[in-house]
Amino acid sequence: MTDNQDLRGDVAGLLLAAGGGRRLGGRPKALLTHRGRLLVEHAVDVLRAAGCGRIHVVLGARSDEVRERAGLDGCVLVDNPDWAQGMGSSLRAGLASLAGTGVRAALVALVDQPGIGPAAVSRVLGAYEDEKSLASAAYDGVRGHPVLFGAAHWAGIAETAVGDRGARAYLMAHEARIRLVECGDVAAPYDIDTEADLSHLE
Repeated sequence: MTDNQDLRGDVAGLLLAAGGGRRLGGRPKALLTHRGRLLVEHAVDVLRAAGCGRIHVVLGARSDEVRERAGLDGCVLVDNPDWAQGMGSSLRAGLASLAGTGVRAALVALVDQPGIGPAAVSRVLGAYEDEKSLASAAYDGVRGHPVLFGAAHWAGIAETAVGDRGARAYLMAHEARIRLVECGDVAAPYDIDTEADLSHLE
């Protein structure tokens, strides 16, 4: 296990926050409120607390409003004009934005999972070894988010990231190489997808 403070230049946090909240009546998830702050701000705080020094945030739906309302100082904001095509396009945009930065891995988190806090993110971050690293949080043995992709995997992920599947196809093809990091004891991996899910927000 690596001291996460030593990883600040090697691993970037990549927050996917572009969705339009179709099943929430068109309310972008980044603009939902949790504990008195926008959900996108909460998610960035989690990545920072876990040890991510560089954070790229992929925006899409109502991105101008997110930029105006959210306190995202210090983050690199990445616009995804194709956000309506699904999470795959945001993942591609986010990975492309990391090219040339010297970062050797990306820790990918989703804006709509506030039950996953710094403890779980820190565990996955600590699974980083080098640019060939491939690791994922697991909940009772079932793979979930966040996911850590070494830079050696980015091109392959970008080729297969389509629609709402994100990196699923790539991960299935490389399942034997994924280091699973159990986080079920410190996090709850629910998504904020429907009106009923809003009960999870405080």
